[in-house]
Amino acid sequence: MEGFQVPLLPPNIDCETIAILKALNKASRALGQLKGEISKIPNSRILIDTLILQEAKDSNEIENIVTTDDEMYQASIDETIASITAKEAVNYAKGIRLGLDIVINKGLLTVNDIKTIQAIISPNHPIRKVPGTVLKNPRTQEVVYTPPQNYNNILELLSNFETYVNDPDFHSIDSLIKMPIIHYQFESIHPFYDGNGRTGRLLNILYLVQQNLLDIPVLYLSSYIIQNKSDYYRLLQEVRTKNAWEEWIVWMLIGVEKTAKETIVVVNNIKKLMGEYKIEIKSKFSFYSHDLINILFKHPYTKIDFLERELKIHRNTAASYLNNLADEGLLTKVKIGKSNYYINAPLLKLLKER
Repeated sequence: MEGFQVPLLPPNIDCETIAILKALNKASRALGQLKGEISKIPNSRILIDTLILQEAKDSNEIENIVTTDDEMYQASIDETIASITAKEAVNYAKGIRLGLDIVINKGLLTVNDIKTIQAIISPNHPIRKVPGTVLKNPRTQEVVYTPPQNYNNILELLSNFETYVNDPDFHSIDSLIKMPIIHYQFESIHPFYDGNGRTGRLLNILYLVQQNLLDIPVLYLSSYIIQNKSDYYRLLQEVRTKNAWEEWIVWMLIGVEKTAKETIVVVNNIKKLMGEYKIEIKSKFSFYSHDLINILFKHPYTKIDFLERELKIHRNTAASYLNNLADEGLLTKVKIGKSNYYINAPLLKLLKER
């Protein structure tokens, strides 16, 4: 697509049509319910490691970077045994964690912050200075979109983007309506040589946290995009070619509603499983503790080092705990390379079936 100029934000459209407000109402309600369910888990931050990798896996898959759950979870605790694609997912998860720290500590998300996050997700791909980047149809190789080519124009658009993200008075509409606008704008600026899709989808999650719509980044929005990948790219393009903002915003709000409801199911299943493990371990072992349960649910793969470090116990004691749990069938012990890993198989099954 030649000749398209990315306008500065805010878009000159009615962002509060009846269709948008109806979709907003449903998305807001579902997101509020998700936030409430997460708050019922005593240490809800354990869900970050458990769920964030699923978002990482899905976001990478949109870019045809495919890995398995097992590869990804193994890589997250030992990168020396990771495949290249599994490392990509782990890097994405690291980017989300860094972004979460930035949003919590600063309350802002600046261009410099985005560059720092991008450097983790897709190293050595800075803001574009050399013209020539185009987006092509992967099947036909036809050029479908040419993003801004001039470096100064890209910087101007990013400066405007930063203001839009962080200044609520710059465009006084509901934050959930702003999220699809922010995502569209970032993808249209396409500021980096590589990794724009993954970084843009990561910004969706961080923006919801920044706006206090979620406390932790656990919304599976990338899974919705995978299921509707052709619609995603078509609607992005039709904003450029047809100014079809309403359709794009409504589609993204429907995605928030659907994925929030799906995530509620996953969170409640994890909460139920945690309760079952608590009862089982407490009734059979003297070493039960809340911290132990948190470790077993922080990540589907556990190793001795985790208990040794987080419970502050001797390595032999940590090994004894895990082996006892494996003997009881609560964990599955496997040897990968020279190390033993202890898999919370029911938790892994929940995540795979989501």
